[in-house]
Amino acid sequence: MVTGERAVTAAGGFNPSWQRHVAAYELCARFLGPGPVLDLGCGIGHSFERLAPRETVGVDIAAQALRGQARRTIVADMRAVPVGDASFDSVVCMHAVEHVPDPERVVAEARRVLRPGGVAVFVTPNRLTFGLPDEIIDPYHFVELDPEQLRGLVAASFDGVEVLGMFGSERMNAFLAPEKQLMRRVLRLDPLALRRRLPRRVLQRLYDTTLTLARRRADPLAAAIGTQDFSLAADRVAEAIDLVAVGRAAGRGQRVADTLAVL
Repeated sequence: MVTGERAVTAAGGFNPSWQRHVAAYELCARFLGPGPVLDLGCGIGHSFERLAPRETVGVDIAAQALRGQARRTIVADMRAVPVGDASFDSVVCMHAVEHVPDPERVVAEARRVLRPGGVAVFVTPNRLTFGLPDEIIDPYHFVELDPEQLRGLVAASFDGVEVLGMFGSERMNAFLAPEKQLMRRVLRLDPLALRRRLPRRVLQRLYDTTLTLARRRADPLAAAIGTQDFSLAADRVAEAIDLVAVGRAAGRGQRVADTLAVL
């Protein structure tokens, strides 16, 4: 069964989604300082090595997901992490804030644990391109954000915020197009939107079943996608597949745009 919530084994998940998550770590490492990193909502920790040589500490509410990771881990809700104030140089939160109904608590917690001058990076799907702009289709998501909503969320706790877009290559976009067409065909089977009245647990089972059936057949295009099929840019952010917000605590002067300019 394919789950829409997270990768569940170290062997990987559905390749385009897996590579999309790995690429987020690779692309965002450039914004982090050299010191220790808190990895909020890390799941099985599939890509923390992409942040090496930095020391990382993984946090997840599921003890089973943390089992066997080759680093320090903490079983905790990412909205209330049992570590002291100003304990880390950087925080990353990859595809996690959308999974709680109160993401502002995650952002505030990231700010609390950061040292002066620290950096926090939040990656989340773009509401305008992920599913439907006016409806959350993924029943594992409590919230989905557009660029300005994400900026406002992070700016409530951070002194400086910049929002970038994570874009797919032509190959990735060619893969996504039929997936979105399938989603629209499925939704047309429910013209009265009765799905909105179903319990979340039922919707999750239906969502996972639909993904499993859709991805059962081998797809050479899906198999060919790698981390090289993703990039960051500061313009046309509303068209990005994912959003990246970089929050900077007081004391660090370099802007994200400056970092991008030298790459």
